[in-house]
Amino acid sequence: METYSSFVVFSIWLCFLQPVRPFPSRSADSRMVRMDRFSSCRDHLEYPNNNLCCLNCEAGEHVKTPCTEAGKKGTCEECDYGTFTEHANGLNQCFKCLQCRPDQEVVRPCTPTQNSQCQCKAGRFCHPDHACEICKKCSSCKSDEEVVRNCTATSDTECRKVQTRPPSDSASAVIVVVALCALGLGLVLFLVGGVWFVWRKMQRRDSQRIPPSILKGRLDYCEVSRAGSTNLMRAQKHPADSEDESMMLCESLSSSASNSQHSLTALQGSAAAPWQGPRVPSEPSRREEEPFPTLTPVNGVDSLRKCFDFFGDLNIDYHNRFFRGLSLNDNVIKSKDSLPYEDRVHELLNIWVEQEGREASLNQLLSVLLDLNQRRTAETVKERAIQTGLYTLKADSLQCSNYLDQQP
Repeated sequence: METYSSFVVFSIWLCFLQPVRPFPSRSADSRMVRMDRFSSCRDHLEYPNNNLCCLNCEAGEHVKTPCTEAGKKGTCEECDYGTFTEHANGLNQCFKCLQCRPDQEVVRPCTPTQNSQCQCKAGRFCHPDHACEICKKCSSCKSDEEVVRNCTATSDTECRKVQTRPPSDSASAVIVVVALCALGLGLVLFLVGGVWFVWRKMQRRDSQRIPPSILKGRLDYCEVSRAGSTNLMRAQKHPADSEDESMMLCESLSSSASNSQHSLTALQGSAAAPWQGPRVPSEPSRREEEPFPTLTPVNGVDSLRKCFDFFGDLNIDYHNRFFRGLSLNDNVIKSKDSLPYEDRVHELLNIWVEQEGREASLNQLLSVLLDLNQRRTAETVKERAIQTGLYTLKADSLQCSNYLDQQP
């Protein structure tokens, strides 16, 4: 009986423990309706605001004032400088742009629709899967390593050991052949140079020997020159020092004749065959080898300046080299390039006269032309200077010129 009573009491107690759902209140119903309405806003197109679904603002904008009517767009405002929004949104403010660190450089600047993008500067790197709190310095390969991949903003330099390969037999043979060829070529060049040097030395020694016939003619000429030098100097009104120079020239010829005659006698006594002098050069060769005559100005520097027009025939290919020979620098030469050619020559010669002062002379200009192998131009300038009466020949130059013209 007691067991039955306990069972009844337990059953009644279980009935009271069953959950009882209360009747929903009015406020709960409104809350449910609002949640249903919020859940009905379209993703990425609308945002909820005061039981309404407002259309999102465009990328690069944020909500300034929400909408007051469902399905409408509120007041949107463009993001300020230094802020951005990349997608359509219902945000009240834009996101702040990323600021690059001092060890980084800007790859893409921040705009209202995209965030700024940074990367490590040249010579530094940072792995993208790491925190990248600081850019690390790129590694350098060792002396026994070679670069496999250069350092970039997101990866370090990759190196590998240099694989040394022993030279093959064929490569060694090629090296030996090349070395032997170079040695043989050097030996041949040395022998050729030695032969050429000996030949030039013998030619120079032979050229210093003057045949007796030519020596006799020169001595006879000098005797005549001594007898008539005084009258010739007076006729041409040349200074007295020209006569001394002429006498010194003839004494030098006499000394050379004596030495050559002595050498010739010794050579004839020791050799069986008679001595044969070198062949007399033809007229053009003798004219090229003869010394250029010295000119004397009639009116000093004025005669020199009046001869500048005669240099207009200077070959344009030798223009710069001619004035460099007169010690004019390239800047001065190029400063007159805008002038016509004859005016350019005239102006540069005036600059040269101002630079040289009293040392400037026509003989110096002719000497530079001869150094450039422009003898024909030098002859033309000399003849025009004499024909116009601006210059005269010195006495010794005139005598030697007449003597050479009389030679066969």
